[in-house]
Amino acid sequence: MQLSVIIVNYNVKHFLALCLKSVAAAVKNISAEVIVIDNNSTDGSVEMLQKTSNIQAILNKQNTGFAVANNQGIKIAKGKYVLLLNPDTVVAEDTFEKCIAFMEAHENAGALGVYMIDGKGNFLPESKRGLPTPTVAFYKMFGLSSLFPKSKIFGQYHLGFLDKNETHQAEILSGAFMFMRAEALQKSGLLDEAFFMYGEDIDLSYRIEKVGYKNYYFSDTDIIHYKGESTKKGSLNYVKVFYQAMIIFARKHFAQSSSQLFALLINFAIVMRGLLTLLTSLLSSSLLPLIDGALMFLGVYVVEIYWASNIKSAPEYYPEKFLFFIVPVYIAVWIISVLLSGGYERPYKISLTYRGLLWGTIFITAIYGLLPNEWRFSRAIILLGAVSSGVAMTFTKVIYNRIKHGKLSFEAEDKKNILVFAETKEAERIKNLLYQSGIDASIFVENRIQNLTATSRLFNVNEIIFSSASLSFKEIIEYIKTLGGNLEFKIVNPDSDAIIGSNSKNSAGDVYDMEKNFAIGNSLTMRKTRLADISIAILLLLFSPFFLLKKNGKKALANTGKILSLQKTWIGYCGNKNDHNGLPKLKPAVFLIDEIKGVEAGERARELNRFFASKYRVGESVKMLLKYLLQ
Repeated sequence: MQLSVIIVNYNVKHFLALCLKSVAAAVKNISAEVIVIDNNSTDGSVEMLQKTSNIQAILNKQNTGFAVANNQGIKIAKGKYVLLLNPDTVVAEDTFEKCIAFMEAHENAGALGVYMIDGKGNFLPESKRGLPTPTVAFYKMFGLSSLFPKSKIFGQYHLGFLDKNETHQAEILSGAFMFMRAEALQKSGLLDEAFFMYGEDIDLSYRIEKVGYKNYYFSDTDIIHYKGESTKKGSLNYVKVFYQAMIIFARKHFAQSSSQLFALLINFAIVMRGLLTLLTSLLSSSLLPLIDGALMFLGVYVVEIYWASNIKSAPEYYPEKFLFFIVPVYIAVWIISVLLSGGYERPYKISLTYRGLLWGTIFITAIYGLLPNEWRFSRAIILLGAVSSGVAMTFTKVIYNRIKHGKLSFEAEDKKNILVFAETKEAERIKNLLYQSGIDASIFVENRIQNLTATSRLFNVNEIIFSSASLSFKEIIEYIKTLGGNLEFKIVNPDSDAIIGSNSKNSAGDVYDMEKNFAIGNSLTMRKTRLADISIAILLLLFSPFFLLKKNGKKALANTGKILSLQKTWIGYCGNKNDHNGLPKLKPAVFLIDEIKGVEAGERARELNRFFASKYRVGESVKMLLKYLLQ
């Protein structure tokens, strides 16, 4: 047997299905086996693998980690060559044949990696890497490798000074695609299971070279790797896990004095990176509300000066505590109300901003009437302040859209223009999938490859969806690589209801899938649900004597503390954990949906849960709960 392909999967069912489809096409002309190890996935991957032919599936009962799972596959592999392949990859039909030919022509080659692109066609620098010595790791951790990527001194981690379009020796290969000679693997040993995630590919690459072989970066074939390193490195958890793996590597292969210094530098880098990540996250989520708050304060201040001077005829009419205590409280209430109303959800909708300001103003005026006279300054200031705040928030949204999208409008994004490349019947199926997945877009169809570029430009297309029934995977990869840049790309298999791609450098991948189109999973809906939960809990406490007399009231009152502390929600899924698979996660529930409806779901629990998740409305949920509590 020529080749053993080993894939470790964990909760990426749709990506795995696409990967297996491309692998099946790539092994048609060679003697090969495909071994898939699932690390206790809960997204339906296991059920899919049980129905998939021409593979060997190992179904673990726990997440054993990347190294352990790959070793399970390597131990039963029969091929002359062994490929470790990530499940979120797409390979070309001739990728494996080209790799085998290269290895056959280079007897000193122990392993090779290939030219990898992300879902938008960008080259992934982790396709080729140098040995992370303490010096090289220092340059990477402190950003020097990013500042000087082409430097032979500072750019050694990703070997940026080597032409990505030419084949080179490269000490370290990526575990996303690691094509190895089985003989070299026998001499170097299996993956070190001390590494749970990240670093094991570096360690194995280094050991292969230590036993006398050379590793190569092979540029003559391309693959897609959706979850490239650039999509993960913004995560603090990734930074911590990856750098700790580097410490294990250093202690294993470098002198003790060097490894101790290395560990010290890495721990320092983790702390600094953590602070930077936290600061970036805070700025990203809080910058617009902070600017809004500052402009709102300025607006209320102008209103206060005008009102005091021209209406009250007393410039010093309002005390300092009004301006520096009461006004900030007003502003905080308005901003929180806008937040809860979805006014800070992208794309920004100015109507939600105004709705939040209205509710905030109603709340402020209601509380205002309960305050003692010395704290009641002026209802007019509240109303005029709300108006000036609306002007301020409108201004920030307009400026944001001008900077971000180059237009002075309230809509953050134009309606997406999607081009579907497929034959007529398949194109109609894909269009239906898009509609059923809740994608709001103008959809165009093209089935002649020579017209692809022209049609994209003609209709200002933002995204292209390729059907693998109309083009080979090699052609799809080549077009993504060639057309990449501002365009987004997705791929759909003719036997799949999932449309797969990666549209953002900040996310691992995107799926248009009917299963994902759940109303209950929307972030705005979740915030409204939490607000409704808290409101009902307060209502229960206020009327506790009444609800204590009701059949279901005692249980509800006993859980108000956990509702108010956001540990629980009032209504949730029924059945067991398997009946929740593929659904948005909810907090533990006080009452189950079948309990609320008064009918035991039994074998239809999964069906009821899906119905509940897809048709969920906060108002309807509140009505159901109150009706149940009043029985």
